[in-house]
Amino acid sequence: MNFSEKLQVIRKNKGHTQEELADKLQVSRQAIAKWESGQVYPDISNLISLSNLFHVSVDYLVKDEDCEKSILTADGADNWQEIMAFRSEAARNTYAGHGPQSVSSRPTSIDFCYERGEYLYIDTFVGGEQFSGEEVIWKQKTPIWAMNYCGRVIGKNFSGDFLKEVLRNCDLEHPRGPRFYQSGEYLYQSKTTGKVDAWYQGYEEIYYHSEKVYECYYHGGSVK
Repeated sequence: MNFSEKLQVIRKNKGHTQEELADKLQVSRQAIAKWESGQVYPDISNLISLSNLFHVSVDYLVKDEDCEKSILTADGADNWQEIMAFRSEAARNTYAGHGPQSVSSRPTSIDFCYERGEYLYIDTFVGGEQFSGEEVIWKQKTPIWAMNYCGRVIGKNFSGDFLKEVLRNCDLEHPRGPRFYQSGEYLYQSKTTGKVDAWYQGYEEIYYHSEKVYECYYHGGSVK
């Protein structure tokens, strides 16, 4: 799918008319129509504006590839930015933020729970230096997003505090941690493919100097 086709799909999924999108970008409706017909290509400033408005990367917009459906719907039933902002807030108030544990849901499991308004977040995992777990978000008691993860400590210089610092810095496009993060002698890096509001998978690792001391695989997405 090329840029003009993607723009139409994303705009309609957001519930915007061409006039409304033009107003948000401060361009003419005719400009939007030409972009969507493939007659004209937007300049870099407008590509950046589209990227910020739709919460997708410029790279995703300009590369010809399949356009994955977002859980953002035309009627506004789910607001992706709001959901992942809640997820980041929950992460900072549970395991990553040294928050209190909840009652174990399974034998020996470690559970964390965070709730605000219509949203509920639960993170539950088993193990220690080798671990596996799952995060789930509910909206009005209906599960809408989940992530499974499985990892291990592979070096004696691993720092749990550094990992928690990383996890507190997750963002809308990186559900575990940022693509790169460094503090002192530690370096974290993560690679994610797919879209976190549809279907995605990734791999993260931590280095102490040049020694890899931790790795984790994760995957998930919308469960609607």
